[in-house]
Amino acid sequence: MAYNQHSPEFKSKVALAAIKGDKTLPELSQEFGIHPNQISRWKQLAIENFSKIFEKDNQASQELKEKDRELEVALKKLGQLTVESEWIKKKLKPYL
Repeated sequence: MAYNQHSPEFKSKVALAAIKGDKTLPELSQEFGIHPNQISRWKQLAIENFSKIFEKDNQASQELKEKDRELEVALKKLGQLTVESEWIKKKLKPYL
């Protein structure tokens, strides 16, 4: 038996419609072609995971800041090595 795989966008659209409560589960089921139990599960998942939306934003922001710091350190080290390399080339030029 093949199962339908729905996109996250579709699932969120259905869950949001269920959360709004403008229509009953049977009405939503008929509108979207999804079993009412599935709509209830998606609605419950959405409600349980609302707080994670904001956690991910904060976590992503912190990860981005950390990557920026790592990049800054790497660029500083690259600059230092470039200066040292140029100095060595300059000092060795008479011997080549």
